[in-house]
Amino acid sequence: MILKNVSILYGQNLKFIPSIDILVTENKFKKINSKITSKNDDIIDCKDLLLIPGFINAHTHIGDSIAKDLALNSNVESKIHPMIGLKQKILKETPKKELVHFMRKSAQTMLKKGITTFVDFREGEIEGVKLLKSALKTVPINAIILGRLEYYHTQSQIITNTKMPESFKSKLKSLLQSCDGVGISGPNENSNENLFEYSRIKKIVGIHAAETVNSYTESKKISKKTEPKRALLAKPTFLVHMTFASKNDLMSIVKKTRGIVICPRANASLAEGIPDIELMLEAKCNLAIGTDNVMINSPDMFREMDYLWKVTMGLKKKRIDPKHILKMATVNAGKILNKKIGCIREGYFADCIFIDKKALDLEPLNNVYASIVHRASQDSIKAVMSGGKIVHGKI
Repeated sequence: MILKNVSILYGQNLKFIPSIDILVTENKFKKINSKITSKNDDIIDCKDLLLIPGFINAHTHIGDSIAKDLALNSNVESKIHPMIGLKQKILKETPKKELVHFMRKSAQTMLKKGITTFVDFREGEIEGVKLLKSALKTVPINAIILGRLEYYHTQSQIITNTKMPESFKSKLKSLLQSCDGVGISGPNENSNENLFEYSRIKKIVGIHAAETVNSYTESKKISKKTEPKRALLAKPTFLVHMTFASKNDLMSIVKKTRGIVICPRANASLAEGIPDIELMLEAKCNLAIGTDNVMINSPDMFREMDYLWKVTMGLKKKRIDPKHILKMATVNAGKILNKKIGCIREGYFADCIFIDKKALDLEPLNNVYASIVHRASQDSIKAVMSGGKIVHGKI
């Protein structure tokens, strides 16, 4: 397939190129230059379209898709705590077919909104992973599935540094054979020995940290260390939230991980504050964005970017470059996952979004980055491509 005369956001820096040709073959961007000709490929004129990288929703929990807006006014612990939260009760008591049905719906809506890859913290051990894979059989979206070992420690077990039993070590080994890595609930549910056990994993390791003031305070009370510092004992690939991380925490994260995934709308909907991206950017953190629990937040990266850009400016009275925000939804997440996604560049997977430049909300595109971040929506999308195939809409 040859895309002719298309506008694109090219490479790691999302450079705007007004018109160029792209050869897509074998599920990747093969050639990107001004004059590509071929007698054997389909040629499509894209002069009214802007091609941007497919969004990467870098942190989700879509297992709770059946529980949208339940317990709306409850606190964080009673909603989503991994041991006592309402979410866990719902996941255990809901029939498997219903869980699969609503997870599939969430995957479908993500694809229609331009999300070509999502990273899911999947509860329920191997059975939970199987349910998500079943839900995705008919949805052409890429999923990075981080399984969850349902083994947690109490405060007293953390203080006594309880070890992971051999039976759970065996479960963890089996779990890792079925998914892309692990998504750990957080340091406050794991002893140091548990975290060390996770540090041996060679696949992707994600862990929640510093999501709430209470969790940050609790960590220092139990262990005399901050939550992010204890999270590093697991040698994570990335950390999630870091809403209340200090500059010192952030500096440590920069040195020892591939980045941080922030979830601004989810944090706000839980009344737990907004991540300080100005401080994070100052510390040179590699930031990506996730929409978190479907129970409390819709999986929409357009809304996530718009909210983050405006609320940050509102709080800090300082304008953030919208290109930074767009990178968080694309390029930066690809770097965290160490995969050739989130970027329109030769050799990368052809996951992208065709934006209608003449869409009512967008024309004229005077600042392409600002327009995508705070004006574009699902209605602006002409088509979505994943692995070189049109999986939604048409061009």
